[in-house]
This record gives sequence, C-alpha cells and structure tokens, in this order.
Amino acid sequence: MSYRVINGKLYSLEDFSKYTAKENKNNNASFESILAKEINKKDSFSISNHAAERLRDRNIFLNESDMSKLNEGINKASEKGAKESLILYKDIVFVASIKNRTIITAVDKSSSKNNVFTNIDSVVLL
Repeated sequence: MSYRVINGKLYSLEDFSKYTAKENKNNNASFESILAKEINKKDSFSISNHAAERLRDRNIFLNESDMSKLNEGINKASEKGAKESLILYKDIVFVASIKNRTIITAVDKSSSKNNVFTNIDSVVLL
C-alpha cells in the first residue's frame, strides 16, 4: 500500500479512489486533471508500505516540517536528473525513487551500520 503526503499529512491512496480523474468523450484525461497532477507533483510524494512499516516499527514519526524537508530533497534530486537517491535527514536514511516520487525504504542510524546501499545514483544531505 502506498501513501500520499498532502500538506505534511499522510493519506492512504485508497482514500482517494473515489476522486479519480474525469475523462472526456475521447477517453483522454481532461486538461484540468492533467494540470492539477503536474502542479501537485512537486508538492507531494508517496511512502511505500515497506518504508511506512519500518518507520512505525522503529517508532519514528515525521511531522510536517520533516515531510517538507524530504519533499525538498526529492525536488532537488529531480532537478539534477537523479533516478534513485539516498536521502540523509537527521539520523534517518531514506532510499527514494525520484522518478516515481516514492520513499522506498527508511533505515535509522542504529540499524544502518554495516549496510550497503546499491543502485543509488545520488545522495541528498538535508
């Protein structure tokens, strides 16, 4: 299950299933839905179920400020053309798919020792 962050709050994508984009007669997405999607793209990201479980298991809670900083890190990596990025924020390591705007996994400082992160093309320090 994935989550979407809106204004620093986590929402399950299932919550938005009733708000699907309306399509016109030609089965193309309407201009308004495409525009809204592009505008919101830089303001939100998803957290994978795996990452959410790891955060919850380690009692790591992110507030609106934390979410904003992570979004800023994803935006910076995207501007530089990154695809998969390791984001260091406070004592937490996040691995993110920049293309999909999704946090794939999260590792805290104590459990990150002796780990190897592969398939990463960039590192963002926040």
